[in-house]
Amino acid sequence: MPLYLDCDTGVDDALALAYLFNAPAAELAGVGTVFGNVTSAEGAANTAALLGLAGRSDVPVAVGAHDPIAGTFGGGARHVHGHNGVGGVDLPPGHRPGAETAAEMLVRLAHEHPHTLHVLTTAPLTNIAEALRIEPDLPALVANLTVMGGAVWVPGNVTPVAEANVANDPEAARVVLRAGFRTLLVPLDVTLRHHFDDTDADLFTHAGPPLHAALGQMLRHYVGFYESIGSGRRAPLHDPLAAAIAVGEVATTQVRGTALDVLLEAEDRGRTVAVDDPGVPKVGVVVEADPAAAAVIRERIMATAPLTAA
Repeated sequence: MPLYLDCDTGVDDALALAYLFNAPAAELAGVGTVFGNVTSAEGAANTAALLGLAGRSDVPVAVGAHDPIAGTFGGGARHVHGHNGVGGVDLPPGHRPGAETAAEMLVRLAHEHPHTLHVLTTAPLTNIAEALRIEPDLPALVANLTVMGGAVWVPGNVTPVAEANVANDPEAARVVLRAGFRTLLVPLDVTLRHHFDDTDADLFTHAGPPLHAALGQMLRHYVGFYESIGSGRRAPLHDPLAAAIAVGEVATTQVRGTALDVLLEAEDRGRTVAVDDPGVPKVGVVVEADPAAAAVIRERIMATAPLTAA
């Protein structure tokens, strides 16, 4: 299936990309970047560098929104993902992004692959909201939308109630969740249950190829952040889990059809809440996934065949 990825390439986005390079059910048709973990331009540079290491410079990259719908970009999550978004690892430069914006790329791909394009987002939803402005029929054009984001029945990770991707642009999240896509939400409710740890970092580091070595260094940094906040030396698989669910390789074992709203005010800003409102479309909220998800993702990342030299 053709797949468009919208990301803000930090460490877990990088792991999701590495997974997707070898996911047999998906063909990466394009990648758009948005502000979030880093700036949209930095995310594009990180993405292009990873594509280059994987020998996939054929995949087009587009820079998307620099700021949320309301307000300005807050500087990113460099304390989590490192000063450059990829754990401080220096990556060789990849190919330049194209001239079209991420939203324009998404709309183009939707028309080129009508009713078959799958959309996966692992970042704030600003580009998707902009694509809807360009093409209001986008929900009918794409096959489905998988969103890594939200915290529905668990606490948030950037505020007590809000998850980072939604909190970075709550207005965009509200627009997208109400747009009528066939949406599957992969929130903290499920991603916090699946992890990589130092064993995985060692495995990648010693695998040999430059892509894996870089992933191992990034993961070591990421694990260190979670240890610093008291979560132990293991890191949740937010974006890789969403990717594996999107392409159908990791099964969802509990999905709740739920009408969701995104709150915009005061201390509740960015909160994703279940509502009893017939005017709000239901989305599938993943609550549980195959316990073997981490093993599936690890196997796919290790099975990729990147270039032997950067």
